[in-house]
This record gives sequence, C-alpha cells and structure tokens, in this order.
Amino acid sequence: MKVKEIFETGLNLAVMVDPRGKKGVAEYLKRINKKYNNLSAKEKPYFDVDLLTNPYSDSKIHVDDQKTEVKRLIAGIDIGSGEILLASQLNERNKKIDLVIAHHPIGKGLSDLHEVMDMQAAELQEAGVPIHVAEKLLDVRIGQISRRLHANNHYQLVNLAELLGINIINTHTFTDNLVNDFLKKFLAKKQPETLEDLVEALLEIPEYKKAKLQGSGPTIVAGLGRHHVGKYILEMTGGTEIGEKIYKELSNYGISTVISMHMSEDGHKMVNEHNMNVVIVGHIASDSLGMNLFLDELEKKGIEIVPCGGLIRVSRVKKNKK
Repeated sequence: MKVKEIFETGLNLAVMVDPRGKKGVAEYLKRINKKYNNLSAKEKPYFDVDLLTNPYSDSKIHVDDQKTEVKRLIAGIDIGSGEILLASQLNERNKKIDLVIAHHPIGKGLSDLHEVMDMQAAELQEAGVPIHVAEKLLDVRIGQISRRLHANNHYQLVNLAELLGINIINTHTFTDNLVNDFLKKFLAKKQPETLEDLVEALLEIPEYKKAKLQGSGPTIVAGLGRHHVGKYILEMTGGTEIGEKIYKELSNYGISTVISMHMSEDGHKMVNEHNMNVVIVGHIASDSLGMNLFLDELEKKGIEIVPCGGLIRVSRVKKNKK
C-alpha cells in the first residue's frame, strides 16, 4: 500500500462510523463544496481543497513521496522530533521505516483542529440537547480553541520530516471515530448500572487494563462508585472536549454521566456544580484503542507495525496457526 492508500483506508473507516452517519457526512461535504465554489478568485488559493473530500480537518497527509510501498511503519500517539529521528536512524541501520503515523494533529491538521468540532453537535443532539442550543454553545467553544491554537508552531515537526525524507501522516478524528463507535457498542452490550460497574467493564478492554497498570486507567473523578450511571454521553471524538458551559445543558436535558478521555479543571468544576458523574477512561488508552482498530486493518495487509510515542499496541488480528 502507498501512503495515500493507507490514509484513504483510515478515512473510509472513519466515515463508516461517523456520529453524523454517512448521510450527514455527505451533506457536510456538500456544504463545504458549495462554500468553495462561492469563493472569489482571490479567496480560493487559501482554501484547503483537501476538505472537499476529507471531512476531518485535523487528519492529514503531511509528507508523501508518492512512490513508497509501505511495508513497515512507526505509529504513535504523540510523534515528536525524537520519533522522526528514530525513523531516520532505523533507515540508516537497514531497518527501513516507510511511514510515520501520528495520532495527534501536527502541521495543518493542528492549525485546523477547531474546524472538525462542529461534528459534536450530532452527539449532543442524540443526547437530548436541542440542535440550536448545541450549535450556539459549540460556536463559542470552537472560537476558544481556534484562538488557543493560532500561536502554535504548527510546522516544526513537518519541516523536520521533510528535510529527512520521512513520510508522515496523522489520523486524529479518523481513529477517534473508531474508539467512539467501539465504546458505544461495548457499553450498550454491557449496560453498566453503577459507576463502579462501568469502570469494571472498561477494564475488560486490554488498552484500559494496560493503562491501569501504568497508572492512567479508567477512574471516577465525579460521583461515587455506587452512584447510578443513568443516561450518559461519550466524549471521544470531535477534536477535543466539548467545554464546560455545555455540561450545564447536558444536565438540564437529563444526562447523568459523562464518559470522557480527559476533562479540564473548569469542566470538572462545572459537572460537580450540576451534580453530574464523570468517568475519565484515559486519554492515551482511548487514543491507543482507536489507533489499534485502524492499525489492525493495515496489519491484515501485511504491514509491520512498530509502536512508539505512547501507543499501547494491542493487535486484534487473528494469527494463522502453523
């Protein structure tokens, strides 16, 4: 598989389980294409045409020589200069690395992270929040994230990869969609009654069990183990956490428990003010679960996966018995 084929594999997997549904994704892309077509000749050069077919602004191909057949790759949650240099060193030692896959956004994927956040409206609407409330509150949150990211040095890592000739992509919302879908189906089957039951169920998943051993597994941060889960919402995809002001509305519309990768102190304060429960399942463990579901598809194609950068690699590919 070439780099673009690997990227498109992740894209297709993400669309299949997108919270908006395939129809919702198609409608979103239709709006983006209309927006592009309505731009002036002066504005069009600044538009990221990748968005015409890729609804996930935070997932990008950053360096691609367009000729390499990927046989071995490095994959990590956070890829920094160390991992890029590692790939270069392995190449020099005849342990060829054909591609680096980062989960968290870099380059244009980081600068445009906020643009993927409006997909959270579908999750909030499903949880019972009226769409007009969800969209207006998300607009505020999207503005906050956009301003926060604007000052970042987005291209430092991409520049390093370019200079060393290292192919690199990142798959943020691609794999967040996968973990969101996995946990939604898993918890629907388990139907935990209490927060304690919820944590116990999550620890059946290898990534969370390993994270627990590392000191960062599922934990109750608001509420007690004996408290009932009630109606819950998953915070697993859509760029970043939904923001503290939205928790008030979730509580008002009957959500008892937030199941999230991570939560800010302001968010923690808000959920406590509104008597909500929170279970933090683990940031890196959740990212690893989503990445593993994607990487398994590549492993099935015969690609060797070299985990690094915090990735808790768990393969679910069935091995042929000899």
